Amino acid sequence: MLRYLNTACLAFLALIGNRVLAEDHVDDQLHPFIPLIGKTWKGEFKGPSSENSAIDVSRWERALNGKAIRILHSLNDGQYGGESLIFWDSQREEIISIYVTTAGFYTEGTITFKEGQFHSQEFVKGNQNGITEVRAIGELLPDGTLLNKAQYLKDGEWTAWQEVIYREDPTAKVILK
Repeated sequence: MLRYLNTACLAFLALIGNRVLAEDHVDDQLHPFIPLIGKTWKGEFKGPSSENSAIDVSRWERALNGKAIRILHSLNDGQYGGESLIFWDSQREEIISIYVTTAGFYTEGTITFKEGQFHSQEFVKGNQNGITEVRAIGELLPDGTLLNKAQYLKDGEWTAWQEVIYREDPTAKVILK
């Protein structure tokens, strides 16, 4: 009887283990993002004055049976927000990102990995403020924070790099109105 009970327990644990592995799996090309998935991150954009600062909250999730990563984010409790899908394009053999915003524009781009950082190049469609391209570099730092640097091509000129440090914050909420 005990032998059958142990066998049943092992079978149950194997089934649970396989389910957990299946739920956590992402395509091989997306593995560098695994430390970010399942977490909510919060960062503050610092402007020249306190009126120009903004709080950004982003939630990273495994999507489409591990074929994609979904990122939801909002600035200042829903004043602005967006949703991204990141996935491997086997035909182009590169990671693609698509970002749709509450401001009515979207971006399409690619992501590459270099020396522990992810670099993105995005082309902006429909932005009313003259922004046509975005470059960003992200890096998970040894202290567990996420550094994001970005610059924008606006009216034909690149802006200065803006840096934001994100900290994991399980209590933060993405708010989209």
